[in-house]
Amino acid sequence: MPSRSNAPLKTILLLDAATCLLMGVLLAAAPGLVSSITALPETLLFYAGALLIPIGLFMAAIALWWLGSAGAVWLIIVGNIGWVIASLTLLAIVAPNKPGVAFVLAQALVVAVLAWFEYRALRAIYPVHA
Repeated sequence: MPSRSNAPLKTILLLDAATCLLMGVLLAAAPGLVSSITALPETLLFYAGALLIPIGLFMAAIALWWLGSAGAVWLIIVGNIGWVIASLTLLAIVAPNKPGVAFVLAQALVVAVLAWFEYRALRAIYPVHA
């Protein structure tokens, strides 16, 4: 492991894990409530939530035990980018109401920002050499 501190990356990954787990629990436990507010399909919300829980646990495990694995962190970054793309694609496929559009865009923005900060923190540990 390079000598630079990995504390910023660990903090960002733990924040990502926490937001992922919180959203996962919300969507898996109350898809009907979220659907009634957003007009997003209840089944989609449930399965998205169910998917987010193990992803959040994986992120936490990487942050706490395997932070030295740049490949695992890259997997999280790429996964976050995929989530943002899927979220934006979702808006073209389903017809949420205005709060639903705001919900999808807000969570996509948060995920994109987390991916950006994860990338920057990873690059601080493993700088790219020309």
